[in-house]
Amino acid sequence: METYVYKNRKKLRCGYTTGSCAAAAAKAAVIKLLSGKTVETVELMTPKGTLLTLAVQERTSGEHEICYAVQKDSGDDPDVTKGIMIYAKVKKTAQGITIDGGEGIGRVTKAGLACAVGEPAINPVPREMIAQAAVSVCQQLGYKGGLWIEISAPEGKKLAQRTFNPRLGIVDGISILGTSGIVEPMSEAALIDTIKAEMNIRKASGEQYILVTPGNYGEAFAKIHQRLQVADSVKCSNYLGEALDYAVEVGFKGLLLVGHMGKIVKVAGGIMNTHSRYADCRMEIIAAHSAMQGAEREIVRQIMACVTVDEAMAILLQHNLLVRTIESIIDKIDFYLQARVPETFVIGAVVFSNQYGLLGQTKAAERLINLIVQQEEEQS
Repeated sequence: METYVYKNRKKLRCGYTTGSCAAAAAKAAVIKLLSGKTVETVELMTPKGTLLTLAVQERTSGEHEICYAVQKDSGDDPDVTKGIMIYAKVKKTAQGITIDGGEGIGRVTKAGLACAVGEPAINPVPREMIAQAAVSVCQQLGYKGGLWIEISAPEGKKLAQRTFNPRLGIVDGISILGTSGIVEPMSEAALIDTIKAEMNIRKASGEQYILVTPGNYGEAFAKIHQRLQVADSVKCSNYLGEALDYAVEVGFKGLLLVGHMGKIVKVAGGIMNTHSRYADCRMEIIAAHSAMQGAEREIVRQIMACVTVDEAMAILLQHNLLVRTIESIIDKIDFYLQARVPETFVIGAVVFSNQYGLLGQTKAAERLINLIVQQEEEQS
């Protein structure tokens, strides 16, 4: 497809989702099953309103069962499913449209996702796209009976290990996804949706307090807070603001944020998307707080010239300013976190450095640590 978006001044080609592939393959298979006509392309209107013309490949053809496939094209998005084949096998039934998952399509094992436990991981919008594509052909050809449609992706089980599915409790395959039918390169929405999905699972399992981290924070923190099951945290990447908002929306009572000072220091500037392309004011914040604690102009200048937070920490330590400056930064982090959530929501943060270990934590952090540990013990 020839649709483009611009990201960071680069022209990037859009692709189409696994949901679009499944719907197009199903449409081609139903045409063949009901009319005997072999098709090489099918048209598919996506939920976004983009009309796709997708090439299809016939895999098997028999009197009672047809299987067609569409190759996934993610455009310029670095999607692990790029290039895989999505298959749709169809056969006649007495009535209704039944959609199932076959080889390489994951099965849901945890509550809280868009699909119920035990169902194939074919999300509601793709499921509706598949059904609509099949029904439209039935109506055109005057067919009054039902259809059984099985979606499969033979490479899916292997590829699933490179997706979030194992963390979400989706086993043995990939998910059929897409709310718009179109893949926009480097989609932030897709990652945020994954964060929300993981939070839904935690809430459905009975969790009231949640541990959130920007990413893999290494062994340093595990050694500091051995009581917490750090591997079970929800990874929010750079999307702290969205994670906080959704934690409140879905009904959690509190959230503990644990992260490296290199990212979390930005929160002291009110920044809730910590990606460097949006804001990188680490040294400005550290320099300003050091000045408030008495740092002379030359020290401030040296901090502003630093590349890493640990480098700035070394300068502060050298001049006996580290503890006071960190306390000042932690207070401001607490201020902005509190401002983001309702008063009844318990919010706290623990900040560390790989080189210097635990740097500090906000007022509610210890309470949240105790609540999360108690919650883990009750669920174990």
